[in-house]
Formats: sequence, C-alpha cells, structure tokens
Amino acid sequence: MDNYPNERPDERKMVNNAAGLNAFLTKMYGWMSLAVLVSAATAFLISAGLGQSGASINPHSGTIWIALIAWFVLPFIVSFQALKRPTLAFTVLMLYAILSGFVFSTIAYAYTGASIASAFVSASAIFISMTVYGLVTRRNLDKWGAQATAALIALIIAMVINIFLRSTIIAFVFSIVAVVIFTILTAYDTQKMKQMYNRYSGSGEISMTGLAVFGALQLYLDFVNLFLQLLSIFGNSNNR
Repeated sequence: MDNYPNERPDERKMVNNAAGLNAFLTKMYGWMSLAVLVSAATAFLISAGLGQSGASINPHSGTIWIALIAWFVLPFIVSFQALKRPTLAFTVLMLYAILSGFVFSTIAYAYTGASIASAFVSASAIFISMTVYGLVTRRNLDKWGAQATAALIALIIAMVINIFLRSTIIAFVFSIVAVVIFTILTAYDTQKMKQMYNRYSGSGEISMTGLAVFGALQLYLDFVNLFLQLLSIFGNSNNR
C-alpha cells in the first residue's frame, strides 16, 4: 500500500537525493575532520616529545626532505586510487595526515602558541564560511576555480624562485595571495564535490565511498594550506 498517494515520483526522487547528499557530505566532512585531527595530534605528540627531550628536528636533514617529497606525492596517490580502491585511498589519506603532522611539528618552534591558535581559528572560520557558500550558491564557480588553480600554479613557481631570493617581504605577499587562492578553491571544491555526487549517484559508475575520500582529501588540502599561509602571516606580524 502506498503511504504517500499524493507524492509525485520526481518529488520522492528529490527527497531521496537530498538524503543521499546529506549522508555523502557527512561522510566526506567527517573524514576530512578526522584527517585534521590526526595531523594535529601527531604534531602535538612529536612537539611534546621533542620538548621533553630538549631535541629539535634539523630542517636540513635528509629525513625532512624525504618527508616533504612524500608530502607532495601522496595526495596524487589518493586522487588516483580513491575512485578505484576506496579502502586503500582512505588508508593513504590517514598516512598523509600523520605525515602532515610530522611536517607541521618541524615548523612549530618558529611560531608562538598564540600565532598557531590564531591561524587555526582564522582558517576554520574562512573554511566553514566558504564551504557553506559552495554548497548553497547557485552561481557556477568553475571559472573562479580554473583561475584560482592557474594562479596557484604560478604562485608555486614564484615561491620556488623565492627560496633562492630569500625575500621575507615577497614571502609575506605570497602568503596573502595564497590565502585568497585557497579561499576560492574551498568554495569551488565544495561545489565540485556536490556536483559530482549529483552526477554519479545511483549510476554505479564510481564508488560514492571513493568519491567521499577524494573530496575529503581536496578539502583537507584547502584547509591545511589556509592554515599554513595564515600561520606565516601571523608569525611575520608577531616578529615585527
């Protein structure tokens, strides 16, 4: 017996899709938040251990360089494997979160606790605001996303050049530009994941779990980079 005789099939489909989207977003943001928590816990434990032992990590050691190389490589592995092997991609995402925590611990001594707290709160506020905007806006953000991605590539090249120039003023300006870029990318990536879910849900073409892992990685990278760039800005401000 039909308990909803006055409900149209298309209306029922919209309700089911909304429920499925909410479940997808809950899973994606849950895993993204877990990755952030794992990174924070790792950084805290390593920093606390070094503080008690009186030791420090040499920023020029081979271990750091290996960690940095892996830090750039692992996201590509997650991206390529997420839709094919969700379990493997999730495992690599958690390993990447641990590695990120290790990398963060190496720069923790350069900033005060107040700077770190200010950067985290500011990054959280920007991230939440832009991800909500990405979910609710009807404006297509593809153009903004493409421009932000192109700007990011150019910025990375300029940052590499500045490694040799060692200009603190240029680095400070680059950090401000990076905050703008990742602010835009947060909204764009959020809208993109929502669109991908609506496009592929129920089709069986790709794994929704894998898509959630992929989305968690993208948003994790947006948040982490927002945090790092804001930390650089707040840190420079405190040093002046």
